[in-house]
Amino acid sequence: MKKKKHDNVLSFRSKKQTPVASIMKMAMRIDELKSEKQKICEMAARTILKALDAKDNYTFGHSMRVCYFSMVVGKELGLTDEEMYDLQLSALFHDIGKIGTPDAILNKPTRLTDEEFTIMKEHPTLSYQILKDFEVFEKVAKFAKHHHERYDGRGYPDKLKGDKIPLFSRIILIADTFDAMTSTRVYRKGLSYDTAFNELIEFSGSQFDPGLVKHFIEGMKKEASKQEDEFYIPLMQEKYKKDAA
Repeated sequence: MKKKKHDNVLSFRSKKQTPVASIMKMAMRIDELKSEKQKICEMAARTILKALDAKDNYTFGHSMRVCYFSMVVGKELGLTDEEMYDLQLSALFHDIGKIGTPDAILNKPTRLTDEEFTIMKEHPTLSYQILKDFEVFEKVAKFAKHHHERYDGRGYPDKLKGDKIPLFSRIILIADTFDAMTSTRVYRKGLSYDTAFNELIEFSGSQFDPGLVKHFIEGMKKEASKQEDEFYIPLMQEKYKKDAA
């Protein structure tokens, strides 16, 4: 009888291990599914961005450079890997709303009229509307929406001020403006980096977060010291030329 009882105990312990093993397998499967979901989302992101490239090659290249510049700031700030991933996505998609901007306005080689500028100013909100219902891009949608808010509260679309503007939106504004200043277009030559740095400093505290401007300039000078002609965007899995021209 004792032996039988002992056998029953052993049998009971064996059965107790089965659910544990099953849970471990389930956890591993969930991790695999998360990885698959991430891959699918990244494929979707690349597809959307390629649609932007087909619409306007300049805006696509601009988005890649803004992403690179933004990640330079993120690195200076010591952001976590997860934060850097969200910043990367936010910068890549900050101008996705320009898909809905008329070509005549988007590609106009001369100064926009007041009416045309009003239409152009809709693109951050359009970016938000395109991304907001996609669960993975929920935060990205908000950061894209506010990338034209000014530190002094005179930006758009919601006239947010100072720290009320999301950190990533403040970073993207600096990167976005810097690329606009240093890019050569048909109608004008781009500014040198040093001249653009001085412009950022001049408008620190009004248009830009002064602390972030400092980190941006420090980070960009470190990048320049590497003397590299290309930068790499992890999500796109490609290298791009630093020179917009």
